[in-house]
Amino acid sequence: MKIYITGLPSGYDVEHLVRLFYPMAPLTLTPPAEGEDCLWAAFDPEGLTVTVREGGRSKTVAAPPPAEESPEFALASLTYGLLREWTGLRPPWGKMTGVRPVRLIHDKRAAGWSEEAIDRLFLERFDCSQEKYRMAKAIADLQEPILRRGAEPKAYSLYIGIPFCPSRCSYCSFVSCNLDRDRKLVQPYVDCLCRELEAIRAEADAAGLQLQTVYIGGGTPTSLSAAQLRQLMGTVRDLFPLERLDEYTVEAGRPDCTDAEKLAVLKEYGATRISINPQTFSDEVLANIGRRHSARDILDCYAAARAAGHTDINMDLIAGLPGDTVEGFARSLRTAIELGPENITVHTLTLKRASRIVMEDQEGNAYADVAAMLDKCSGLPAAGYRPYYLYRQKNTLQNLENVGWSKPGKEGYYNIYIMEEVQTILSAGAGGSTKLVDAAGRRMQRIFNFKYPNEYIQRFDEVLARKKGVAAFYDHDLGT
Repeated sequence: MKIYITGLPSGYDVEHLVRLFYPMAPLTLTPPAEGEDCLWAAFDPEGLTVTVREGGRSKTVAAPPPAEESPEFALASLTYGLLREWTGLRPPWGKMTGVRPVRLIHDKRAAGWSEEAIDRLFLERFDCSQEKYRMAKAIADLQEPILRRGAEPKAYSLYIGIPFCPSRCSYCSFVSCNLDRDRKLVQPYVDCLCRELEAIRAEADAAGLQLQTVYIGGGTPTSLSAAQLRQLMGTVRDLFPLERLDEYTVEAGRPDCTDAEKLAVLKEYGATRISINPQTFSDEVLANIGRRHSARDILDCYAAARAAGHTDINMDLIAGLPGDTVEGFARSLRTAIELGPENITVHTLTLKRASRIVMEDQEGNAYADVAAMLDKCSGLPAAGYRPYYLYRQKNTLQNLENVGWSKPGKEGYYNIYIMEEVQTILSAGAGGSTKLVDAAGRRMQRIFNFKYPNEYIQRFDEVLARKKGVAAFYDHDLGT
């Protein structure tokens, strides 16, 4: 199924709306050949026309030029109605293509919209399901006091990226180096990272910023040795006022590189929250995605984390992994609930072009049941969890979502701040994207680090030079 759009300066909404029904459908700039499966959407002064052609059948719908609606949204709406009828599918988020539905609620409230007007926006204009909208609205309500804290003038968070893993999961598209192949890069990388943190502290002080949360993510931060973790976290402790932090998270995601010594280091050097991310408790599915550990290893790692004194633990699960089933996912969810972590984050598998699943065309048989998998999350409230943040991604199976669930008072602040974009986040490491937000929250500017570890190391002087843009942004208010 190809996507062909004519007559619009931007066909973004139409393109991504088609992919709600036909994931990974390519956009073409040339008219499809006769008989070729396609979605052809066109706008001209005469009106709107959309044609779907598939398997030798076709259907066309038309509408007059929109009087009040933008041409793009009108064409997207016409496309949506046609594809709903053609496929018999109703996407749970309707015609929404944005990734931050909760942010939209916050923005409309801030603009003075009534709750009834926001209801109509989601339920009528976007055709969202009642269930998804109720969840988004409940999350927005819960986040309000946390966002006020995050939006304090000149508050910021610090992100530190570790782009190394013991092996690459088949669904992953992040920049991450295989530890066996690239181990020689790790120590030079950590050395540069510590120097970049010194530069960040200097820039934050010059701008008068106040640190609220720290997040060390990846990759897999615990792919570093215990000594390298001590070096990195010791630098963080020496440079930043940890006693004033609201939260200090470290991803200790994989048990094949997270041992008792490293868990003790995380605790000793100030981490208040860690992630141990099974993704699934099925040994078969773990093997399918390229993990080199068993479900038993996850259980042992979790027990070791509790023994080390960690009292705030997140566990990630993914619905839709190759070879998983609805009952298999339900077993994984029950196992996580029985362990009792403070957070359980449930992701829906996203088919990213740079992932091995897509590049090797690894089409699992669980994809049609992803919605049924997420339905099993209805048991989380009874276990004491409530949803506290939500986001969506392009090419996610069945246009579904990722949701963080937490026990009351254990919400992950950094996750909320980065998703709702209320504060500056200074980022260190390869692939890092510093996001500068002004005091009013109306203007943003980004500063990018080099994407790959070897380039980050080789061009490190340029990394430091770019960091000078932090203080300049606040000095000039409007940014550089």
